[in-house]
Amino acid sequence: MDKDFLKGLRLLFHPKKNTYFALRKILGFFPNNLSFYEEALLHKSSSGKIMTQGRYRNNERLEFLGDAILSAVIADIVFKKFKNKNEGFLTNTRSKIVKRETMDKVSCELGLNKLVVSSTRLLSQKNHVSGNALEAFIGAIYLDRGYRKTYQFIKDKIIKKFINIDALAKKEVNFKSKLLEWSQRERVEMEFKLLENFTDNDHNPIFQSQVLLNGILAGIGTGYSKKESHQQAARMALKRIRTDKEFVNKVSPVNKPLESSDEEITQDQHI
Repeated sequence: MDKDFLKGLRLLFHPKKNTYFALRKILGFFPNNLSFYEEALLHKSSSGKIMTQGRYRNNERLEFLGDAILSAVIADIVFKKFKNKNEGFLTNTRSKIVKRETMDKVSCELGLNKLVVSSTRLLSQKNHVSGNALEAFIGAIYLDRGYRKTYQFIKDKIIKKFINIDALAKKEVNFKSKLLEWSQRERVEMEFKLLENFTDNDHNPIFQSQVLLNGILAGIGTGYSKKESHQQAARMALKRIRTDKEFVNKVSPVNKPLESSDEEITQDQHI
């Protein structure tokens, strides 16, 4: 008899049976260690703070882990699917799949957002609580069942059901435009400069450019055209803006740190 079926019979008398069965509907299997998933669904805003091993439990650590696992799995899937595409194409395609808006949508499609323990105020705002919880949830699966089971979940429950990779791959992300929007809003001067121009082994021209924000180096990019090198430099700058608050305070005249709800930047935060 199926082990998962037998486990389900035993869980019928468990005090947390509703949680177990709700998770099975999403996962396709019963959790071995429920505490991983409970922590993955516990936002730091929750009023019911729980102390474990000297720290308050919330899903931020699992989100960090899940982010890395998700990125690795998507990279593997994209690498195998597009066998003749270069690194730039693969990177951009992965970034479109794992961006915040996509993860928010998938989390809601899975019904995961309904299980997140968070303040009512936060859940009513567009601040990626659901998408963050999905990443933490992936981290929980990894700790509970290992990489192979996590890979299977991402591939079967997320990619196959909710994401059209071919359509996303064709959709262009204009990083330079997004950086310009941020610069204008923050009153920061943006400037691109060509660093060098050379050829590869097949005599194709290669361009390397840098982008400066208020005269401070923010990113360097390389491409087969000036436009592509600008895009890659802008992509690096956007990532730095998201991850380095000290840098943002340095280049922004208003010394205002990046807010977590900033749509233009956070949607490309996994690049």
